[in-house]
This record gives sequence, structure tokens and C-alpha cells, in this order.
Amino acid sequence: MAEFNRFGAPRTQVTFTSSNGTLFVDYKMADDLRRMLTPNGKIQSRKRTSLNSHEQRIVAQAIKRARHMALLPFTSATL
Repeated sequence: MAEFNRFGAPRTQVTFTSSNGTLFVDYKMADDLRRMLTPNGKIQSRKRTSLNSHEQRIVAQAIKRARHMALLPFTSATL
């Protein structure tokens, strides 16, 4: 069952924990990171993703690395 925020929009969670319990987001998981983007290609806000600020920075860095490696598009033209 999907979790919904107070605005009625579904929340997307892409954070993963490694074996020792630390947060782990890999830039090579392009399909999972694509769910964190809006249809226009922007990174979704913390309200939509229900992440704290530390997790949001990690996810944003992973998305930027995936864009640089051409795993994710910079614009919505190819989404």
C-alpha cells in the first residue's frame, strides 16, 4: 500500500540501508532514482519524498552523478 502525504500525493521512497544500517543510495540504480524526479526532470522536494535533509542531499547527489554519467536525462525531452 502506498503512503500518502497530507496533500494526497503518494510518497516515493528510494532510500536503502546497507548491512551495517547506514543509508545507501547508488547512482547506478537509475530506475529507482527516476521515481524521485518530476515529469519535467526536476528533483522532487522533501515534502513529496518524506526524506530528511541529510537523506535528500544524498539522493540529490546520486541523481546528479547519474545525470553526469548519462544514466538520467537533464531535461524532460527524453523522459
